[in-house]
Amino acid sequence: MSDDDLWNAIEAADLCTMATIKKDGRPQLSDVSYTADPGTRTLRISTRAGLAKVHNLRRDPRASIRVGPPGGGYVAAEVTASLSAPSAAEDDATVEELVDIYRLIANKDHPDWADYRRAMVADGRLVLSLHVERMYGWVVG
Repeated sequence: MSDDDLWNAIEAADLCTMATIKKDGRPQLSDVSYTADPGTRTLRISTRAGLAKVHNLRRDPRASIRVGPPGGGYVAAEVTASLSAPSAAEDDATVEELVDIYRLIANKDHPDWADYRRAMVADGRLVLSLHVERMYGWVVG
């Protein structure tokens, strides 16, 4: 399969399983919703600063994702992660990016943006960016 076919399957989905590397070398798996940027082949995820995947990625930014396309098959991608600063104020750059991610994943506006912004700061949310380096797999269709 071509990289374009594999990327198209990643871009068409919005949920993947992500594997990060724990201290003992074993994988830690998380199901995450994402938005995909075709121009940079980057996935963006909203997550909380205190979660295991964040701790793992701060120690080792390598990860893998797996997407199950609707028609069958799978796409796996090796990625390198970068993390934004945790949200600290309702109008900071991280919260603005989290608003953008919400809109792209939900395909709608939040019913109460002020409440959403407060929750992002209270949760210590940040943006996890996954830069796709290599893809493999197969897709039906």
